[in-house]
Amino acid sequence: MSEVEITVVDPEGEEARFCLSSYYAELAERFEEGFDPGESSAPDAAVFREPSGAFLVARGDGQPVGCGAIKYEADGTATIKRMWVSPRARGLGLGRRLLSELEGLARGRGIGVVRLDTNRALTEAIALYRSAGYVGIDRFNDERYAHHWFEKRL
Repeated sequence: MSEVEITVVDPEGEEARFCLSSYYAELAERFEEGFDPGESSAPDAAVFREPSGAFLVARGDGQPVGCGAIKYEADGTATIKRMWVSPRARGLGLGRRLLSELEGLARGRGIGVVRLDTNRALTEAIALYRSAGYVGIDRFNDERYAHHWFEKRL
């Protein structure tokens, strides 16, 4: 794969919808209880648009190969959501790049704490978050599919 670029996109645009549908399909296969986006605490995509958040898409060879989103919370923290990398782009450090870009957006707004949650089936995501400095915390949301909650001080 040639160089991968990461840009902010419309969270309701074609590339974002492609990434999210691919992400949801993978979760439905990997989670032992399946996955229904309607039962997730997934916020409306519009919250991932400035000024309340941002949605990133990674493109390789002109095609979307990953995504990640951030929501700026009223309490001065931020929540990272929708981290996904296409199977064909895994192993290239793209998940780490997306995570770093999202953290950079939070820092740029003066946010000092970023949180996220994940499912126990996503062992590679858990490993990524821990290696990037995230620490386990108590449950901070009511996400039905989450088993692990993490926080990082920026």
